[in-house]
Amino acid sequence: QVQLVESGGGLVQAGGSLRLSCAASGRTGSSYAMGWFRQAPGKEREFITAINWSGGNPYYADSVKGRFTISRDNGKNTVYLQMNSLKPEDTAVYYCAAGAYYRLARGTGDYWGQGTQVTVSS
Repeated sequence: QVQLVESGGGLVQAGGSLRLSCAASGRTGSSYAMGWFRQAPGKEREFITAINWSGGNPYYADSVKGRFTISRDNGKNTVYLQMNSLKPEDTAVYYCAAGAYYRLARGTGDYWGQGTQVTVSS
């Protein structure tokens, strides 16, 4: 089992930045790919980005490409999501997930965190 805990969410003005963190514990290792998803009220969960176990091959959804950056520190069992140039439409609960890279990129994770709220005011 892998436990994931997100942090770093909050309220920010449009154009601002936030960095989310996701700390992994349990059967972590560095073999899992990690990803970030989000879900806005009344909408389906949306894939944002994924990164493989070595920290390479970051893959982004078009909606965040060029504004968000995923990274990981396997020594700290933590994955990060740097979010810049935030827009009101980025408002959502953000979740991190762990699993196979190709499954994350297709929207499916094996382990999920509880989510952290990000609110972007206009």
